[in-house]
Amino acid sequence: MTLIKSISGIRGTIGGAVEENLTPIDAVKFAAAYGTWLKQQRNKDNYRVVVGRDARISGEMIQNLVMNTLVGLGIHVIDLGLSTTPTVEIAVPMEHADGGIILTASHNPKQWNALKLLNAKGEFLNGAEGQKILEIAESSDMMFAEVDDLGKITKNDAYIDIHIDEVLDLRLVNKDAIAAANFKVVVDGVNSTGGIAIPLLLERLGVEAVKLYCEPTGHFPHNPEPLKEHLGDLAAAVVKEHADFGIVVDPDVDRLAFMDETGEMFGEEYTLVACADYVLSKNPGRNTVSNMSSTRALRDVTEKHGGTYEASAVGEVNVVTLMKKNNVIIGGEGNGGIIYPDSHYGRDALVGVALFLSLLAEKQIKVSALRASYPSYFMSKKKIQLTPTLDVDGILSTMASNYSHEKLTTIDGVKIDFADSWVHLRKSNTEPIIRIYTEAPSQVAADTLADRIIGEIKAIANI
Repeated sequence: MTLIKSISGIRGTIGGAVEENLTPIDAVKFAAAYGTWLKQQRNKDNYRVVVGRDARISGEMIQNLVMNTLVGLGIHVIDLGLSTTPTVEIAVPMEHADGGIILTASHNPKQWNALKLLNAKGEFLNGAEGQKILEIAESSDMMFAEVDDLGKITKNDAYIDIHIDEVLDLRLVNKDAIAAANFKVVVDGVNSTGGIAIPLLLERLGVEAVKLYCEPTGHFPHNPEPLKEHLGDLAAAVVKEHADFGIVVDPDVDRLAFMDETGEMFGEEYTLVACADYVLSKNPGRNTVSNMSSTRALRDVTEKHGGTYEASAVGEVNVVTLMKKNNVIIGGEGNGGIIYPDSHYGRDALVGVALFLSLLAEKQIKVSALRASYPSYFMSKKKIQLTPTLDVDGILSTMASNYSHEKLTTIDGVKIDFADSWVHLRKSNTEPIIRIYTEAPSQVAADTLADRIIGEIKAIANI
């Protein structure tokens, strides 16, 4: 059982002991710390926070604890109920709220949950803001409201529809071409809120949606991370239904992956590549950003359209910061996260679906042929479980020293760039692991490189 406190929020497993897991007491303490921090930002009479959740079994319990803690601080709450991370993000500025909380552990299994914290723009907090909330939580320096000043909860379950309206209004979403293409798509909603939002979006676009695991029960039918090894049922359904392609999202709908008409993965790394290709084709010369663990194919596509690509440290807030600095038209993360500033500065699977459909409809091309048109890179994503005695910083420092003759980047762990491949080593912010990401011209080469690096790390750590 695990509790992880970080600048990006609090994440843990349900049940067990206080301070060791995400118990009701921990949820209340960190909600109170966030509410206290929020009230420190501006002195005003009324404060408002938007709260939504994915379909996790623990979600309703955690949401009630969080909302009523905010009420106890004198903060009014807009309750979106079952929602998505990007839906909460767009709701915050629409509601003129002071912040937002999304209750989701993203791709983690069902025993996990988390509090993801937003500012008044509906964007994730930066490192300094997150650190301040951790300090408030540890100090217990919180003042609750007297009885006449308690907040109130207002329910608004219309925001998924509002979110879809916002996506359909985007300039580059070609609704007419999509409707004329008569697409048939299988949707794996992993029994969470993507099973609500994605089919509704497809229906509005005139796309036939075949639903697979779209009941928001929170009982995930497979590992909820949208990777090939978890998606056998989707592959079978795409082939059986003679569908044009398949869509899978994670439980909070900020990650997006596609499967082609033959049941083969399009590759979550190429979700952003395809969407960027479409957007850049309409806006040549513009720039892109992704994180250091993302495919080189985005760089290649950006340069093809006359733009400049730059990599940020891993983490959505780092990607967004660099996107704003570079006046980027589209960016995101190689885990299937599309960030399109014309909509908002957050990863959004609904936006990604609409842009991808627009690209397919205009090109009149099969998904397998589209994938074949992009530079071919292959990635391996592996990890090493951490133990309390493992000196991660020492391991990464030794690896950097061992490869000092190669091109190194150390703004986020250690990235080693070879002539035709790369490896990125970093400690996860959300799980007790070291991530080892590699990319090479073939899957065998990527896996071999990853296995070699893992062997070197184990030798250094004596494990």
